[in-house]
Amino acid sequence: MPAEKTAAGSRERYLELLKRALTNTIYEDPNSAPWGPDGFDAAARGDGSDWPRTAHTMIGRKRLDNLHHCVRAVLADGVEGDLAETGVWRGGASILMRGVLAAYEDTGRTVWVADSFDGLPAPDAERYPADAGDQHHEVGFLAVPLEEVRANFAKYDLLDDQVRFLPGWFRDTLPTAPIERLAVLRLDGDMYESTWDALTALAPKVSPGGFVIVDDYHAIAGCKQAVDDYRGAHGIDAPIETIDWAGVFWRV
Repeated sequence: MPAEKTAAGSRERYLELLKRALTNTIYEDPNSAPWGPDGFDAAARGDGSDWPRTAHTMIGRKRLDNLHHCVRAVLADGVEGDLAETGVWRGGASILMRGVLAAYEDTGRTVWVADSFDGLPAPDAERYPADAGDQHHEVGFLAVPLEEVRANFAKYDLLDDQVRFLPGWFRDTLPTAPIERLAVLRLDGDMYESTWDALTALAPKVSPGGFVIVDDYHAIAGCKQAVDDYRGAHGIDAPIETIDWAGVFWRV
C-alpha cells in the first residue's frame, strides 16, 4: 500500500476517534437537559439535540463532520488564514479544529477560542430588540471556566502555542483581537447580540474560499435575524447551506 494512502487512512482514523471522544459516544454519558431523552440516546447525540453531562461538545456529529469538512477543504485549497470559534462551551469544536491541523501537520495556523467563559450576556433589548426576553444568561450549565476549557484541550494533547484564547464579551474582545485573516469562522453565540458582534468584527477577515459556520441559525430566531441582517447589510449572497436542524454554513 502506498505510504501516502496509509498516512491518509491513519489521519482519518485519528479524526474519527477524536470526534467520537468529543461527543462521548464511546462511554455514552447521559443527557442533562430538562428536555429530550433520559439517559444516553445515540440519535439525540448525533444531531446535537441533547446537553451531554460530560462530553466536550453538544453540537452533535453532523455539525462536527461539517466543521471537519470545512477545515480540511481550506487546507486542501490553500485558503489563507486562521480558524476561530466564537462561543465554545467546553471547547469541543475548537479542539476538533486543532486536531485537524495536527493531523495534517499544519503548523502555520492558529485556532482562536473566543468566549466569556462565564455564560451568555443578559439581553440588551434596547439595542437588540430580537434578544428581548432571552434567558440564556440564566443557564449556568452554559458557563464553562477558561481553566476547564484549557484542561480539555490538554486532555487530547492539543494545548499548545497554536491555540489562543480570547476571554471576555465579544463586544470587548473581538474588535481588537490580533487576528489578521481567517479561513474558517464558526459562530455559536446563540443570541442576536453575540452573533452580530462576531460577524461585525470577524466576517470581513474571512478569506475568499473560506467558510462561515453558524451553529444556531435554524434553532434560535435572534441568531437567524442577526445573520440575515448582516448578510443583507453587506450584500452577501453566497448560498446558505443547511447542516442539520440547527446549523448552516456558507463559503465566501
